[in-house]
Parts: sequence; structure tokens; C-alpha cells
Amino acid sequence: MARRSGTGRKPVTPRPDPLTAAGVTYVDHKDTELLRKFLSDRGRIRGRRVTRVTAQQQRQPARAVRNAREMALLPYPGR
Repeated sequence: MARRSGTGRKPVTPRPDPLTAAGVTYVDHKDTELLRKFLSDRGRIRGRRVTRVTAQQQRQPARAVRNAREMALLPYPGR
């Protein structure tokens, strides 16, 4: 049986993260349009690997989403 060369996967092209693409330096909890990019359709905060941001950048929208939920600007995750 012949061996296949390579893994068969396409090389991953780096996507720009949404914070640098939007030119955002500070994530505000009142900016719900930006924060919805970090939420799933069920209202959960998306993971860092999904949103393609660094760990330091992920903490900013996560904290802003929690503040916005407390002020009833964004929904809490449903069941």
C-alpha cells in the first residue's frame, strides 16, 4: 500500500481578529454591535480560538459582555 505524502490539510490563512479590524482599542459595554460578534446564537461568549483574539484581548469583551448583561443590554444564555 502506497503512503500519502502530506496530511491533506489546507494551510490555515490567518484571519484578522475583529478588534484590530474594527480599530478598537477599548471595548465598551455599551457597544452592543461589537459585543454581539463575541456571542453565539444562544447568547454564550465565544471562545478565544473561535474569535481569533489573544488571551489579553479576550478578557476585554468577556468583561464587557458580563457588564452589559448586568445592565440588561445583552441577554443571558438560554437553556
